[in-house]
Amino acid sequence: MVKGFFSRLLDECGQIFTVRRILCILLGTAICSFGIYNIHRQTGVTEGGVLGMIVLLNYWFDISPSILSVSLDLLCYALAFRKLGLRFLIISGASSLSLSMFFRIWESFPPMLPNFYDRPLIAAVLGALFIGVGVGVVIRNGGSCSGDDALALFISNVTGWRISRAYLITDFTVLALSLSYIPFSRILYSLITVTLSSYIIDLIQHYNKDVTAEA
Repeated sequence: MVKGFFSRLLDECGQIFTVRRILCILLGTAICSFGIYNIHRQTGVTEGGVLGMIVLLNYWFDISPSILSVSLDLLCYALAFRKLGLRFLIISGASSLSLSMFFRIWESFPPMLPNFYDRPLIAAVLGALFIGVGVGVVIRNGGSCSGDDALALFISNVTGWRISRAYLITDFTVLALSLSYIPFSRILYSLITVTLSSYIIDLIQHYNKDVTAEA
């Protein structure tokens, strides 16, 4: 049984990881992790879901995001596996490792963007763009950038909701917990981030697909 699973796993990997998909995963996770490190961690404007939980636990316990991202992802992937399948799990696992790798890279440098702490609206919009585009690229290629995305895709798959709605539910939960270290005024800007990033992810995921379905 174990031998058969690994044989199937190797076959799936050979079919899944085209050059285009590998490049998209690297690009998406690089963009996403860059935004988290250079905007969210510097300004107190955070994300929701697992990405926000990474920032939250990093603040609470000073655990590196490169460790937190893998640990939290595994928990969410275990939940989503039965519903979303092996193919999704393989792509998401590769994406998670790539995200962790890029976190390590960015952590070896000082912040590369100006500190927007005193301009939280700019931080909220820029953060949403980095998260939305990065995660959207990975999801469009069949995976997820973190367990947050796996959880949202699982909720969307089970309920039939648009993925933006599933994201908002998990996002608001984490933002409520984030009040333990982020002032309420910052949480308001975080709401802008999660709402805008959810819309961008949804837009990228369904770009051309909805038009094709209607045709």
